[in-house]
Amino acid sequence: MQKGNIGVTTENIFPVIKKFLYSDQEIFLREMVSNAVDATQKLKTLKEKGEYTGELDDLTVRVSLDTEKGTITISDHGIGMTEEEIDKYINQIAFSGVTDFLEKYKDNANNIIGHFGLGFYSSFMVSKKVEIITKSWKEGSKAVKWSCDGSPAYEIDDAEREAHGSDIILYVDDDSKEFLDKFKLEGLLNKYCKFLPVPVAFGKKTEWKDGKQVETAEDNIINNVEPLWTKTPSTLKDEDYKSFYRTLYPMHDEPLFWIHLNVDYPFNLTGILYFPRIKNSLELQKNKIQLYCNQVFVTDQVEGIVPEFLTLLHGVIDSPDIPLNVSRSYLQSDREVKKISTYITKKVSDRLKAIFNEDRKAYEEKWDDLKLFINYGILTEENFYDRAKDFSLFKDTEGKYFTFDEYKTLIEAAQKDKDGNLVYLYATNKDDQYSYIKAAQDKGYSVLLFDGQLDVPCIQTLEQKFEKSHFTRVDSDTVDHLIQKEDKPKTDLSDTERDNLSAMFQTQMPKLDKAEFIVEVNALGSEQRPVVITQNEWMRRMKEMSRYQSGMGFYGQMPDTFNIVLNSDHALIKRVLGDAQAQLGEELKPIEGEIKGQEARLAALNQQTEGKKPEEISQEIKDDKANTQKAIDEQKEKKEGVLRGFAEKNDVIHQLIDLALLQNGMLKGEALDKFLQRSVELIK
Repeated sequence: MQKGNIGVTTENIFPVIKKFLYSDQEIFLREMVSNAVDATQKLKTLKEKGEYTGELDDLTVRVSLDTEKGTITISDHGIGMTEEEIDKYINQIAFSGVTDFLEKYKDNANNIIGHFGLGFYSSFMVSKKVEIITKSWKEGSKAVKWSCDGSPAYEIDDAEREAHGSDIILYVDDDSKEFLDKFKLEGLLNKYCKFLPVPVAFGKKTEWKDGKQVETAEDNIINNVEPLWTKTPSTLKDEDYKSFYRTLYPMHDEPLFWIHLNVDYPFNLTGILYFPRIKNSLELQKNKIQLYCNQVFVTDQVEGIVPEFLTLLHGVIDSPDIPLNVSRSYLQSDREVKKISTYITKKVSDRLKAIFNEDRKAYEEKWDDLKLFINYGILTEENFYDRAKDFSLFKDTEGKYFTFDEYKTLIEAAQKDKDGNLVYLYATNKDDQYSYIKAAQDKGYSVLLFDGQLDVPCIQTLEQKFEKSHFTRVDSDTVDHLIQKEDKPKTDLSDTERDNLSAMFQTQMPKLDKAEFIVEVNALGSEQRPVVITQNEWMRRMKEMSRYQSGMGFYGQMPDTFNIVLNSDHALIKRVLGDAQAQLGEELKPIEGEIKGQEARLAALNQQTEGKKPEEISQEIKDDKANTQKAIDEQKEKKEGVLRGFAEKNDVIHQLIDLALLQNGMLKGEALDKFLQRSVELIK
């Protein structure tokens, strides 16, 4: 028997492993099974080279559980180890110093294992004792047993084992008993070992017999040794890809299409990426790509390996050039990984362009599902727009699809404003904005439908890319002002008439939560509606973008501001104004005269003090200005009270306001009920 201490400079590696790898405990099983698979594959390689002349026999790696003894055993028929190899590969750990170790790698379990080659020692995260019973493939080798109880001390002794290979026996520690649960263990094997290239058996298959589940003689193989991504694309059919997708994601709808990755220079990479059918819930759909290293599951946190926008895809990526145990910061900074990210972006772009060119009709049918990926890429990937512009589409409110260039050609003649800017009109909801869409179409304009989750956030990027162009939502202004062909026509109302009209409507606007109304008067033509509600394009866009971009929360907290545009050319607006003048003319005349007089006095006082510093103005003049302004405010308040009293009793004003609110989905509850009752009364 040989006894000794494991060659590490720190006094005890095992408490350190347990402490700093605790959150990643479950990876011990991946490491153990992966080692067994490696040993098996090495034997197959030796056989192919003619160095091993014996029979390969059954190469299945077996994982077994003994709940009574509290052990997990991983057995293989691979190359095994001699006593000298155990001393070299198990007893000597390339480990520099505990101080550097703790400082550098304390935050990441995977990094510790990967950097120091501690795959085998991850077994001590869950074990109080580990035994290796192994026999080398080399002729004349004898079986040996290595054991260690979680201290640097180990023992090597002779053992009994007929065939080459190794048994790793883990005596599970009291604080890790959950790993002695059959279903827990099977779940971990399915997670990490589902596609290993050597059969992995865990117990026996069961069948229903005599009213209960009983074991059969057949091994329960938990993995597929030849997953789809390892096969040649030309040998596969569409159904093969769909079937594999169902294996990966049993509860998901059928994918839109897929991309089979296969490259061996300048790095090795295989995989299959699927475009799932999703329209919303970006965050919920992320992290569905599984990363493998030689068919060993590594992680589904693939940020840094694939571009941000492609984290919405599903599927698998397998690359031996990505270390099995790596930190996320490593992935984000490594140059080779960045090459992989660039390659994947190019492959996805090429595939989308090819589908568009080969079958545009089918591509258009998928566009509503597909555009979320494209828009996300345009928003998050600096150079993706240059690729995507060739296969990105606009859809109009009639359901027709256009490339960017096609749509520009379509609207170029009709939709340029007086400054030569091309105006792209869009709606976000065909039903809610129907009347605005129709008004624009009646003018000969085309309206795009931006009803996707990221359509509107993409607008700013498109405005930067398109020359002399801007986007305007179809309800952001009156139809004549959406595309300003010439200066706005002036209303023929006097300032006083315009102010009185605005005040009457302003006093009757409802108090809605997080909404403000600003009334203005414009000449829109006698054929246009009497009252139109619009919302400033820029402010609304900022509010919508605040949902997706950090640092813009300020806009999200601001109330929605709506412009209530009174059409001074419409007969009903003229009627309201005429009725007000007829009923209130005598009452308003002295008030308005007083306001004009006081405003003239204030203007004269301001002229006297123009250019003077505050200290150069006498207190008498300051008081005079303050009193004059107070008198103006009092008279305006009095005037507003008179106008409010008229407006409160005027059914036409209320009906016009409610019709505009109803058109915009803003008339609800009691206000809607009152509108219906008033409508009936007006019809009588």
